[in-house]
Amino acid sequence: MAGPASLALDPSRLLGGVHISFWLPTAVLTAALAIKLPSIVKMWRDPLLRAVGGLLLFACAVFVFAAPGTIAWTNRVTGVPNISSPWVYSLLTTLCASWLLLIIAWRNGLTDRAHRTRRATRWVVSVYAGVIVALWVLFALADTPVERLRDLDTYYANTPFMREQIVLYLTAHTVASTVTARLVWNWIRTDGLDAWLRWGLRLLGIGFTTNLFFAAAKLTAVIARWTGHDLDWLSTNVAPSAACVAATLVAVGFIVPHAGQYLQERWRLRDRHRRLRPLYLLMRTATGGREPFTLRATAELRLIRRETFIRDGLLHLARHLDEDLRARSYEAAVALGFERGRAQALAAAVTIVDAASGERPPEGAPEADGEGQPSEPDTTYLLREIQAVSEALRSPDDILAVRTRAAAPAESVSAHD
Repeated sequence: MAGPASLALDPSRLLGGVHISFWLPTAVLTAALAIKLPSIVKMWRDPLLRAVGGLLLFACAVFVFAAPGTIAWTNRVTGVPNISSPWVYSLLTTLCASWLLLIIAWRNGLTDRAHRTRRATRWVVSVYAGVIVALWVLFALADTPVERLRDLDTYYANTPFMREQIVLYLTAHTVASTVTARLVWNWIRTDGLDAWLRWGLRLLGIGFTTNLFFAAAKLTAVIARWTGHDLDWLSTNVAPSAACVAATLVAVGFIVPHAGQYLQERWRLRDRHRRLRPLYLLMRTATGGREPFTLRATAELRLIRRETFIRDGLLHLARHLDEDLRARSYEAAVALGFERGRAQALAAAVTIVDAASGERPPEGAPEADGEGQPSEPDTTYLLREIQAVSEALRSPDDILAVRTRAAAPAESVSAHD
């Protein structure tokens, strides 16, 4: 019996019990496809979105058909031992082509009709279609009577035509991974990228780079077989693990920009709704009403209802607003050292608080200015800058200071220096 020391020195035995699950990356890839699908369907003519959709679709297919259970099912249904090998290799080669097509569409943007873009697209499609045809021809010429579910690459590494088939698909995979990873890492350094997009590109870059570990592990194990050595554990354990990690990172890389921007927008809406609360509560006190509430209302609808309620309340208070008080309060705020925007918001807050809680003229009687003429308060600023005014209401000490200064004799205000 082998002791602990011999087990520690034998990676194949150490990793032999590791169960590689292909369903985790499949689930993440499917989630990414579901998130992107509405945009793909809506803007089908966009070559970039088509390339993303194809990439995610073929990535899902690769992991579904590369699972040992699916391999056994495919072989059994067709009655051809190991026919899953050219099928899975073809799907993987198509996936590699979709990586390159994504890069072409991404780099050229909307100039997909440019001559260089069309030529590059035709070149990728032609070369990788030729690789797929060659994979099937080589399999037809090879003799593979023994079904292998997990170690086909190393088991048939020295078999004529299967040897060439294995090297061909790994070469196509390595070239596509190298080109894609290099260009993605170059784009990460582009100026002006959205933060979420930059994080998504980082994950894509790491994912495509990790794909190189898959090819390296496979090639190393195959070459070891050619030289009479046994490093099959690299092919049966390390390579599938690298593929799962790479696919998961790529899928998350596509999800992050969408999910991040969505969550950021939801947070922005909820934060704006929360920041309007002081002014909303003041309008509730002044009008005796409240904004409509629906349990299942979206964040956008809740914000719109709150803004509408506040603006309606301000219009209700408009004829009670003291423009002279607002002017004095603005001067007082400036004298206290507040910058212009903050001073305007504080002056408006003082005026609104005064209108909401002060004595009112009889209903229907317009307020008059100092010369006995009806005043027409300007509500433009109030209706436009409700966010700034609500923020000012969060600082009662500042409002009190401005109100006190505004109530002081004019000469003391002007002599603040």
